[in-house]
Amino acid sequence: MSAAREGTPRAVARLITLVENADPALRAVMQALAPHTGRARVIGLTGSPGVGKSTTTSALVAAYRERGARVGVLAVDPTSPFSGGALLGDRIRLSEHALDPEVYVRSMASRGHLGGLSWATPQALRVLDGAGCDVVLLETVGVGQSEVEVAGLADTTVVLLAPGMGDGVQAAKAGILEVGDVFVVNKADRDGADVTVRDLRGMISLGDRSEPGLWRPPVLKTVAERAEGVTDVIESLDKHLAWLEEHGELRARRTRRAAREVEAIAVRTLRERMGDVRAGHGLDDLAAEVVDGRTDPYTAADRLVASL
Repeated sequence: MSAAREGTPRAVARLITLVENADPALRAVMQALAPHTGRARVIGLTGSPGVGKSTTTSALVAAYRERGARVGVLAVDPTSPFSGGALLGDRIRLSEHALDPEVYVRSMASRGHLGGLSWATPQALRVLDGAGCDVVLLETVGVGQSEVEVAGLADTTVVLLAPGMGDGVQAAKAGILEVGDVFVVNKADRDGADVTVRDLRGMISLGDRSEPGLWRPPVLKTVAERAEGVTDVIESLDKHLAWLEEHGELRARRTRRAAREVEAIAVRTLRERMGDVRAGHGLDDLAAEVVDGRTDPYTAADRLVASL
């Protein structure tokens, strides 16, 4: 545990493996890490596949390392339907940081979990937080129109778009405009970048953000491959963090995050107990009573919950 607190890659990797495998030792690990958490700044990066999330993540890692920050990266990759593993493509694009002892990169398979993340992501974030990371960059698998789960885990959510991909229209259709704190039009050297920026700003202006003190998401342009515009992104992230702290929203977001994490663990525990009930034929007996008309589903459910 002390090695993980010092950021030793092998120790951190073992703890995250415990998380992914739902190891019984995980409870003791989380208890030991708890006093050391709550310090890391979590920045989520989401967007459609192909907009340059991994390249942007690499550019942000470089920028934060110039500040002397210890950086953790959790990059969720699509899962193979055959092996259950991930391609680990982010490791390829982040290879320039591989020898930096102050950068920890972990690729995680989504394992069929919807929302662009892995079910183990919240606890993995907690491990990196406890391991002394100042900033944790959370990159999603490459989301669609409604997979915006990253907003519930990040202090600041960066939505990446690219010109020529119809992303302006997709953003208008989805909940993306509602969850983004900073919008970045990457690959801005392509034709149509200015149009995409204009469309985004127009759609954001349609939202009810006239109340004084509300955060107004900026729309920025970058060419992440050449690190162009990254400084502007970092400045916007700093401004958003200051706004969160000034309005008490940082603690509110982290409290909501912790509540969802506790709820998910509780639901998982209940599901495990449900499996025990099914194995003991308790659920089947209740189902038979419902089929025979001797009871209704709600009463059966109440009896099932009471037996857990």
